[in-house]
Amino acid sequence: MSTTGAAADPLAALGALPGVAESVESVRKAVDRVYGHRVMRRRSNEITSEAALRGARGSAALSGADWALEEVRRRTDFSGDDEARTVGAALRLTAEAGQLLSIWRQSPLRVLARLHLVAAAGKGDEVGRPRQDGEPVHEPLVELPLPDAREVAGRLEGLSQLIIAGGSAPALVTAAVVHGELLALRPFGSHNGLVARTAERIVLIGSGLDPKSICPAEVGHAELGRAAYVTALDGYVSGTPEGMAAWIAHCGRAIELGVRESTAVCEALQRGAA
Repeated sequence: MSTTGAAADPLAALGALPGVAESVESVRKAVDRVYGHRVMRRRSNEITSEAALRGARGSAALSGADWALEEVRRRTDFSGDDEARTVGAALRLTAEAGQLLSIWRQSPLRVLARLHLVAAAGKGDEVGRPRQDGEPVHEPLVELPLPDAREVAGRLEGLSQLIIAGGSAPALVTAAVVHGELLALRPFGSHNGLVARTAERIVLIGSGLDPKSICPAEVGHAELGRAAYVTALDGYVSGTPEGMAAWIAHCGRAIELGVRESTAVCEALQRGAA
């Protein structure tokens, strides 16, 4: 997302795109409903834990490891093969997200580096830093043209400045832009999708929209499917008002589906079935 020549608050300007205000309002109402569920008054920690597990499963599925929820819940060893390592990375990132909220608004680039370090779980020179020209990128879902290292550095700095500056943009808009920009840039050599979806989660929590982290957008992204995800991302990368609005709306629908998932968990707990 280029900010050259943009308004003083470009994220807020995106909130004025056709249809975005409706998405923002729909998401807010959905989140308010699940937070108002009677189970949340007594067992919110259980809902948060379950949302984390289901969110990690959904994020891993989008990165090619589409495991059943019970398999994710049952497994303890995530080192066996590429799929297992992907699921393990998603689980580690979900656990890490809540520890980084206080740092995000002051140093988002530091948080992104930490997220990649946690996801990659390696000690190579390329881990925990933006890629350099000539370094390969493994991101099987996203096949868009790859920006060079100089463009990545400039756009990451621009994104960082927007986050630090704050502004009046709705949480949905900010989360969608952070998510979309990281997927478009693929700043790391691996795990960019997992990192981007975790960053979206951090924005939603830190903004106050979902402070207890019970609305796992990753669940919704997975449910909407990889094809729809890639198509919506194409809209973001196009930079057109229609494409940007479509991506934001897609992220909004994903949050609402995450809300639906957690509402079902609340209902199950209320019935004593979980």
